[in-house]
Amino acid sequence: MTIAATDSERGIVDRLLLALLVFDGFLTALLAVLFLPVHVGSVAMPVSALLAGVVNVLLVWCARSVGSGVGQASWPLVAWFVGFLVCLVGGPGGDRLLPADWRTLLLLAVGLLPAIVVLFKFGADAAVTRGQAARTR
Repeated sequence: MTIAATDSERGIVDRLLLALLVFDGFLTALLAVLFLPVHVGSVAMPVSALLAGVVNVLLVWCARSVGSGVGQASWPLVAWFVGFLVCLVGGPGGDRLLPADWRTLLLLAVGLLPAIVVLFKFGADAAVTRGQAARTR
Protein backbone atom coordinates (compact mmCIF):
# COMPACT_ATOMS: atom_id res chain seq x y z
CA MET A 1 0.00 0.00 0.00
CA THR A 2 1.47 3.31 -1.12
CA ILE A 3 0.29 6.69 0.05
CA ALA A 4 1.22 9.56 -2.25
CA ALA A 5 1.79 13.00 -0.76
CA THR A 6 -0.39 15.76 -2.13
CA ASP A 7 1.12 18.95 -3.51
CA SER A 8 0.09 20.95 -0.45
CA GLU A 9 1.71 18.43 1.92
CA ARG A 10 4.86 18.43 -0.19
CA GLY A 11 4.89 22.25 -0.12
CA ILE A 12 4.63 22.32 3.66
CA VAL A 13 7.44 19.79 4.03
CA ASP A 14 9.61 21.76 1.59
CA ARG A 15 9.05 24.97 3.55
CA LEU A 16 9.91 23.24 6.82
CA LEU A 17 13.07 21.77 5.31
CA LEU A 18 14.06 25.17 3.95
CA ALA A 19 13.52 26.73 7.39
CA LEU A 20 15.69 23.99 8.90
CA LEU A 21 18.42 24.68 6.34
CA VAL A 22 18.29 28.40 7.17
CA PHE A 23 18.65 27.61 10.87
CA ASP A 24 21.55 25.28 10.03
CA GLY A 25 23.24 28.12 8.15
CA PHE A 26 23.01 30.36 11.21
CA LEU A 27 24.20 27.56 13.49
CA THR A 28 27.12 26.81 11.17
CA ALA A 29 28.30 30.41 11.46
CA LEU A 30 28.18 30.30 15.25
CA LEU A 31 30.07 27.01 15.43
CA ALA A 32 32.66 28.15 12.89
CA VAL A 33 33.30 31.29 14.92
CA LEU A 34 33.55 29.39 18.19
CA PHE A 35 36.06 26.89 16.80
CA LEU A 36 38.07 29.45 14.79
CA PRO A 37 40.78 30.05 17.44
CA VAL A 38 41.74 26.35 17.64
CA HIS A 39 45.49 25.79 17.90
CA VAL A 40 47.55 22.68 17.26
CA GLY A 41 50.53 23.21 19.47
CA SER A 42 51.51 26.83 18.93
CA VAL A 43 50.19 27.03 15.35
CA ALA A 44 46.76 28.48 14.60
CA MET A 45 44.75 25.95 12.56
CA PRO A 46 41.48 27.56 11.36
CA VAL A 47 39.96 24.26 10.22
CA SER A 48 36.48 25.58 11.03
CA ALA A 49 36.81 28.04 8.13
CA LEU A 50 37.28 25.19 5.67
CA LEU A 51 34.45 23.21 7.22
CA ALA A 52 32.19 26.26 7.06
CA GLY A 53 32.88 26.60 3.34
CA VAL A 54 32.04 22.95 2.66
CA VAL A 55 28.92 23.02 4.83
CA ASN A 56 27.68 26.25 3.20
CA VAL A 57 28.03 24.72 -0.26
CA LEU A 58 26.07 21.68 0.89
CA LEU A 59 23.39 23.85 2.50
CA VAL A 60 22.99 25.89 -0.70
CA TRP A 61 22.85 22.69 -2.75
CA CYS A 62 20.16 21.20 -0.50
CA ALA A 63 18.19 24.46 -0.42
CA ARG A 64 18.21 24.51 -4.23
CA SER A 65 16.73 21.03 -4.34
CA VAL A 66 14.05 21.95 -1.79
CA GLY A 67 13.33 25.53 -2.85
CA SER A 68 11.89 26.84 -6.06
CA GLY A 69 14.74 29.01 -7.26
CA VAL A 70 18.13 30.55 -6.75
CA GLY A 71 16.69 33.15 -4.36
CA GLN A 72 15.52 30.52 -1.93
CA ALA A 73 18.77 28.61 -2.37
CA SER A 74 20.64 31.63 -1.04
CA TRP A 75 18.68 31.82 2.24
CA PRO A 76 21.03 29.51 4.23
CA LEU A 77 23.99 31.58 3.06
CA VAL A 78 22.26 34.81 4.12
CA ALA A 79 21.58 33.24 7.53
CA TRP A 80 25.26 32.26 7.77
CA PHE A 81 26.29 35.85 7.00
CA VAL A 82 23.85 37.23 9.58
CA GLY A 83 25.29 34.82 12.16
CA PHE A 84 28.79 35.97 11.22
CA LEU A 85 27.76 39.62 11.65
CA VAL A 86 26.17 38.85 15.02
CA CYS A 87 29.47 37.37 16.16
CA LEU A 88 31.33 40.50 14.99
CA VAL A 89 29.38 42.69 17.40
CA GLY A 90 31.05 43.08 20.77
CA GLY A 91 29.37 42.09 23.98
CA PRO A 92 28.38 44.39 26.83
CA GLY A 93 31.86 44.26 28.32
CA GLY A 94 33.58 44.79 24.99
CA ASP A 95 34.26 41.07 24.53
CA ARG A 96 34.58 39.89 20.96
CA LEU A 97 34.16 36.38 19.60
CA LEU A 98 36.19 36.99 16.44
CA PRO A 99 39.86 37.90 16.64
CA ALA A 100 41.02 40.94 14.69
CA ASP A 101 43.46 39.05 12.46
CA TRP A 102 43.73 37.03 9.26
CA ARG A 103 41.58 34.15 10.55
CA THR A 104 38.44 36.28 10.57
CA LEU A 105 39.01 37.36 6.98
CA LEU A 106 39.74 33.75 6.02
CA LEU A 107 36.49 32.59 7.62
CA LEU A 108 34.52 35.26 5.77
CA ALA A 109 36.13 34.49 2.41
CA VAL A 110 36.11 30.70 2.62
CA GLY A 111 32.66 30.64 4.19
CA LEU A 112 31.02 32.78 1.49
CA LEU A 113 32.91 32.53 -1.80
CA PRO A 114 32.47 28.82 -2.66
CA ALA A 115 28.74 28.97 -1.92
CA ILE A 116 28.41 32.17 -3.99
CA VAL A 117 30.10 30.42 -6.90
CA VAL A 118 27.59 27.57 -6.61
CA LEU A 119 24.72 30.09 -6.53
CA PHE A 120 26.05 31.76 -9.69
CA LYS A 121 26.25 28.34 -11.34
CA PHE A 122 22.62 27.64 -10.41
CA GLY A 123 21.60 31.04 -11.78
CA ALA A 124 23.50 30.49 -15.02
CA ASP A 125 21.96 27.04 -15.46
CA ALA A 126 18.48 28.50 -14.93
CA ALA A 127 19.16 31.26 -17.46
CA VAL A 128 20.35 28.75 -20.05
CA THR A 129 17.26 26.61 -19.47
CA ARG A 130 14.98 29.64 -19.89
CA GLY A 131 16.84 30.63 -23.06
CA GLN A 132 16.54 27.18 -24.55
CA ALA A 133 12.84 27.04 -23.71
CA ALA A 134 12.30 30.41 -25.40
CA ARG A 135 14.06 29.20 -28.57
CA THR A 136 11.92 26.13 -28.93
CA ARG A 137 8.69 28.15 -28.97
